[in-house]
Amino acid sequence: MDIQITPSPLSGAVTPPPSKSLSHRALIAAYLARSADRIAHLASSQDIEATRRCMEALLTVSDGFPVLDCGESGSTLRFLIPLALVLRGGGKFTGRGRLMERPQEPYFAIFRAKGIHFELSGGVLSVSGALRAGEFSLPGDVSSQFVTGLLYALPLLPGDSAVSITSPLESRSYVSMTQEVLRSYGVLVENRDFQRFIIPGGQKYLPCDYTVESDWSQAAFWYAARNLGHPVEITGPDPDSPQGDRAVARLACTLAGDGDVEIDLAQIPDLLPPLAAMAGARRGVTRFTGAARLRMKESDRIETTARMLRAFGVECDTGPDFLTVRGGNSLRSCAVDGAGDHRIVMAAAILASGADGPVTIRGAEAVEKSYPGFFDDYKKLGGIADVL
Repeated sequence: MDIQITPSPLSGAVTPPPSKSLSHRALIAAYLARSADRIAHLASSQDIEATRRCMEALLTVSDGFPVLDCGESGSTLRFLIPLALVLRGGGKFTGRGRLMERPQEPYFAIFRAKGIHFELSGGVLSVSGALRAGEFSLPGDVSSQFVTGLLYALPLLPGDSAVSITSPLESRSYVSMTQEVLRSYGVLVENRDFQRFIIPGGQKYLPCDYTVESDWSQAAFWYAARNLGHPVEITGPDPDSPQGDRAVARLACTLAGDGDVEIDLAQIPDLLPPLAAMAGARRGVTRFTGAARLRMKESDRIETTARMLRAFGVECDTGPDFLTVRGGNSLRSCAVDGAGDHRIVMAAAILASGADGPVTIRGAEAVEKSYPGFFDDYKKLGGIADVL
């Protein structure tokens, strides 16, 4: 689906959808507690439906290993690999887009050490074997999702376990979110300064009523709209949230001024597209660092963000782990390739509101992955977005 944006003012109040990250976590815990019907304000998106679909497959009694279709959801895939071993002795994982190309080596290293069979062939990852309690080691600079996957599975084993982080843990806030959800469902994990996690065995997930809070990652796009001069009121997100992307409220203020700025994305990688949109509209040089992991998202997000900005006439430089943006010029009418990436599409739509003429966004349906109502909210704020 291609959409044409006609530049127009945005104004009014908008409430971002429920947090996708917390929805994944709550849904997994709720299924394990047999209380999936007691989650309020659950996100509705392709990624969340992938987690729901896979949890139902995992918990359905049948012969053989379950086949788990993870769609394009990296969270679903990485969170459920250890659970499949614990609950069913293994599973077969499939996905779409670039999902099955994303790194899984931290798990594979554990599997080699512990005698668990795995095979990635033809876009299908098969795992089988007994995951036993004990000592586990993970690098911290690939993805915190591997830590979360183990924290969900290891409490169900009969013995105690520990997970040691062998390099500084990036995206720490996502592990904090995991712990917050686990506590809500009666599962305890001791966090020793994000370097070592102690997990008592023999625990059970207990039913509870859980309400998912609004998503700071999605709120970031409306903060970008405000930085472009649109008087948008953002309601819903909790300023005391465990979501690390709440940092956008502070960073938007930083990027509202002129001059050179450097922003380290190691703990907030999902904020690159909306922050880059702010950077493209401001006067000065903005350098984003600590972004190497973004090359293995739904797109190579360093390059696709740069291509999006260049389409608008913004100068950019890229490197293995950085993006430098030289903003300040007027945003020009253009066509943008959404690159199959929901965050690129949303960032482009915000920038298009301030362009000097119509902007076509190709592949705009990518927003269904995380924020299906994005263009509805855009129009409610006065945006003009027409399907071509």
